[in-house]
Amino acid sequence: MAGFIKKIVKVAKYTGIGLLGIVAVYGVGAVVLSVIPVGTRSTPEPGDIEAYVLSNGVHTDIVVPVRTSQIDWSATINYADTPAADTTRRYIGFGWGDKGFYLETPTWAELKPSTAFRAMFWLGSAAMHTTFHHQPVEGPHCVKIYLSAVEYSRLVGFIQKSFKLNAQGQVQHISGHSYGRYDSFYEAHRVYNLFYTCNTWANEALKISGQKASLWTPADGGIFWHYR
Repeated sequence: MAGFIKKIVKVAKYTGIGLLGIVAVYGVGAVVLSVIPVGTRSTPEPGDIEAYVLSNGVHTDIVVPVRTSQIDWSATINYADTPAADTTRRYIGFGWGDKGFYLETPTWAELKPSTAFRAMFWLGSAAMHTTFHHQPVEGPHCVKIYLSAVEYSRLVGFIQKSFKLNAQGQVQHISGHSYGRYDSFYEAHRVYNLFYTCNTWANEALKISGQKASLWTPADGGIFWHYR
């Protein structure tokens, strides 16, 4: 019996060491790859579209004008899908993330271990979170970027492909859920995990549109590192 217990303890010990090693490798990889830059920070040119990279301190959104000559987002994301239905807000933010986390965790205090586990290990589904804004104000958690027509077209395409459409080709509103008066949720493609987070999505959006970004990052700090 004593020998069996020793084996259990030994297995537990090496399992713990292995898990700590995995966490360490993930953390080091996240830091190193986050500080490696790709793309360039654009300078304003005539005709450029002003957009914003906006973080709440944890999660990053890409904020763009509701209407430009290229697209009217309100034709896809209806103001009426939000509680306020405030059509005076001229900007719209897009964020991607785990559906369970989004809908079940309006505040960090309400985060359940089961929700976090499902999100980190490919066990959930995804949602798009959209928020109508007045023009954002630049600051520590908000930077302005300038997109040419071609760059914005690539960004639009990336955002559009993130939505899961119904048989009629329309976005699928998740009714009854919002964090406030100006936001709404929609079904989305992909699965959230340790290696593809909400911030990875935003970083990919920047990379696809030719903006400065991290080679890879799971955190908002990796994105904003390149705009300091």
